[in-house]
Amino acid sequence: MKKDSCIFIAGETTMEGKALIRLFQQKDYSNITNGLHPEPELTNRDLANEYFKKTRPEYVFLFSGKSGGIKANQEMPATLMLDNLEIISNVMSAAHEFEVEKLLYLASSCVYPKYADQPMHPDMLMTSSLEPTNSAYAMAKLAGIELCRAYRKEHGDNLISAISPNIFGPGDDFSAGNSHVVAALMRKMHEAKKNGNDTVEIWGTGKPKREFIYVRDLADACLFLMVHYDDESPINIGSGTTMSISDLATVIKTITGCQCQIRYDSSKPDGMPQKTLDCAPLISLGWEPSISFETAIENTYAWFKANGSNEFQDTK
Repeated sequence: MKKDSCIFIAGETTMEGKALIRLFQQKDYSNITNGLHPEPELTNRDLANEYFKKTRPEYVFLFSGKSGGIKANQEMPATLMLDNLEIISNVMSAAHEFEVEKLLYLASSCVYPKYADQPMHPDMLMTSSLEPTNSAYAMAKLAGIELCRAYRKEHGDNLISAISPNIFGPGDDFSAGNSHVVAALMRKMHEAKKNGNDTVEIWGTGKPKREFIYVRDLADACLFLMVHYDDESPINIGSGTTMSISDLATVIKTITGCQCQIRYDSSKPDGMPQKTLDCAPLISLGWEPSISFETAIENTYAWFKANGSNEFQDTK
């Protein structure tokens, strides 16, 4: 991939898409289609095809698709699954029809079985049941991985897939209905501090363990894989930072300066007991994260405070 290669980021309004566009700009990539031709509604196949016909991207990063935390997955499983399936199908078929040089599809660690051994690696995919709280969304993401393989097998197209842990950073969704765990906890702690609340309630027991990656590192890893990885097997992107939800809450409480007590609501679901990715293949290729977890949390909170934190106030 050259500096003037034509590149399309499907998912330009997502946290991941914005981070990747910023990274390309910093690295002097000069031909990003999104700047001159904003992304269309990719759930519409005709619009997706028209976009590819007009812009003729050589390289595509597929980040687009609705997502959310446990609450959103419980309330909107069909919406999340259909949105992702439609986008996956439309973008990959357009990439094939218009002869894209290479496509990278980003999936989530929820594609792994609920009780997978740790750390998780791609050989474990589809070997047992998914976590029920997000199985519809996870099934759509698995379909994306399998469709990459199918296009490779049938047509020889260079479609690769990567699997990420929990992503956070500037541009994250901090809303009560759709936020993932870092953004949700940060908003709760911020509001508790602002309003002088004595307690913050967190769903679940606090015991599940998650791996986290800063969005800037995620974008850097995706660019690295587009240049250096061409295999059929999905590859994990990870940071090596795994901690329990309770430990995460403590870190965020300290960084936000919140003085409240944390109360865990064990009547609410925990999700998967642990999600840690085996990232040895990626590390062996020469990539590693560059930002410490604490610095990444500080950067995220600074962005949140500077970019309309009042917009995300809890209404409960």
